[in-house]
Amino acid sequence: MFQPFYSNPFKFLLFLSLAIIFSTQACSPKVETKPSKLNDLSSPPDWSQNAIWYQIFVERFRNGDETNDPDLQSTLGSTDTPFPKDWKISPWGQSWYQQEDWAKNAGLEFHESVQMRRFGGDLQGVLDKLDYLEELGVNAIYFNPLNDAPSLHKFDARNYRHIDINFGPDPEGDRAIIQNENPVDTSTWDLTSADTLFFYFLKKAHQKNMHVILDYSWNHTGRQFWAWEDLVQNQENSRYKDWYAIEQFDDPATPENEFKYTGWANIAALPQWKKVNTGNHKAGHPYEGDLHPEVKQHIFNVTKKWMDPNGDGDYSDGIDGMRLDVAEYIPLGFWRDFRKYVRSLNPDFYLVGENWWTSWPDTLMNPVPWVQGDVFDAVMHYHWYKPTRGFFIGGADSLSKSEWQTQIQELFGQYRPETRRAMMNLAASHDTPRLSTSLYNKNKYKYHCKPSEDPYYRTDYPMDWLWNLEKLLILHQFTFVGSPHIWNGDELGMWGADDPDNRKPLWWKDFLFQDETPSSFSDFKYIVRPRIRKDVLRQYTQLSALRKAHPALRNADFEFLESGDERVVMYERKDKNETLLVILNVQQKEAAIEIPDNYQTGEVVFGDLKSVETILKLKPFEGLVLKR
Repeated sequence: MFQPFYSNPFKFLLFLSLAIIFSTQACSPKVETKPSKLNDLSSPPDWSQNAIWYQIFVERFRNGDETNDPDLQSTLGSTDTPFPKDWKISPWGQSWYQQEDWAKNAGLEFHESVQMRRFGGDLQGVLDKLDYLEELGVNAIYFNPLNDAPSLHKFDARNYRHIDINFGPDPEGDRAIIQNENPVDTSTWDLTSADTLFFYFLKKAHQKNMHVILDYSWNHTGRQFWAWEDLVQNQENSRYKDWYAIEQFDDPATPENEFKYTGWANIAALPQWKKVNTGNHKAGHPYEGDLHPEVKQHIFNVTKKWMDPNGDGDYSDGIDGMRLDVAEYIPLGFWRDFRKYVRSLNPDFYLVGENWWTSWPDTLMNPVPWVQGDVFDAVMHYHWYKPTRGFFIGGADSLSKSEWQTQIQELFGQYRPETRRAMMNLAASHDTPRLSTSLYNKNKYKYHCKPSEDPYYRTDYPMDWLWNLEKLLILHQFTFVGSPHIWNGDELGMWGADDPDNRKPLWWKDFLFQDETPSSFSDFKYIVRPRIRKDVLRQYTQLSALRKAHPALRNADFEFLESGDERVVMYERKDKNETLLVILNVQQKEAAIEIPDNYQTGEVVFGDLKSVETILKLKPFEGLVLKR
């Protein structure tokens, strides 16, 4: 089984060493706070309420091992169009909209060839930057899918039970191990070199007091998933015929292929699991039902592997939670049982759901049914960012200060206090424009937000003043209720439109990057060299330290105060030991405000202000945090 792996002595020694290491291992109403129940499995784990999240998209994070880079075999089936025979890895610093020679030779359109790109990011690259993440202040890591899959995004799983073969040190050896297992028999499951490297990473992260969660889609697989391949080949004779949402099997008596099935979002490459015992399913709303019991058991088996990697019943060496993709497509019966299962193993296991749109691009899904204590601990809280962006930049989603504050009060007022604090407040992700570009454009949120949809959508270097606005929004994110989230690269000042432009390789200073020029879809010109914004990086680092130093920023609720200026926001965060006042001047001009009496002898804990005066003069986009 291991012969291909043993054939490389260096990689064998690496794998052996990792295995040994692993084996040892006053204006608006105040939101009232109610005490949480201790040791209540319906409540979020305490650590999640103190989290500073960093989301990693491994393929674009850093290439730490060039010997494991993807090849044509490992990418097979990731697109409907075959990869050109002269395809190869793209240079890390390549100008984003410039197509490779293999793409030009094949006459591929940009959005077709960009899904074929691979840059070779891997787990070794993440390990190489673990100290960097610690210095940034990160204490919780959210990985986009690591499961073995042919695509760059890994939501099209070949299998759930192993780390992608190109994320570890020995793709060929791992492929041999996987092929010799029985996917439904856990006793045959072995550790691949990629699995072992991930568990080593997990050990090192835990030593730095970081929690780690994995991203999984229990709604669908890829077309190379072992059960799907068997079903396609054997049709109604497959033992997995009831696992997937099949509309019609092929009739072997006819020359046509009548085989039809349901793919997520009508994408043929993502066949969906079959849902059973379901009630009425209205898009964007929860519904009752379950998954096929054998699918459900397989998911539970996979989950237990990542929670308890060496099977000793000690879950401290496993992952600390999961982010669950397209959660509204999966029935509530499954989710309730899934929560009971993981919490029975590890009471501190964190579950965050992707519960996004009821009606895109205007109506976000109501998060409340998902966070009552029987399904998820939190959702990816785009619900905080959408109205906040509307107030900060205006545009198509423009809100006045009173409208924004009312929406925010109503939003957070729906949740239990412990749920508010555990929400993953994110301004950008792998599914949205980068924060800088999102603030640069005044379109509706997540609508016409890339050049192919709007030729005037700005994808160039944002104007200088906008970086001050971005740093102000980050200050709000890190001083508000909920756990702040960083999309990898935003801290470096990266810019980019919606998918795929939000998935550029990260701009590490030891790589040389070419000048960027516009997309062929864009109706404007520019030439700009990618460069790290040290002021943005410093803002994230300092705010991480601020949040850790002041428990009120993590544990207290909020109260908006009146500033006397439509564009100046003030709110308090107060617990039994301290009271903090956050002041945000959300405008491109100076403002003068009178601060409350009890802060006039206070302390400046964040900002450039040297001393507190009765009348504060705020520079454009200036933010302050005062302690009473």
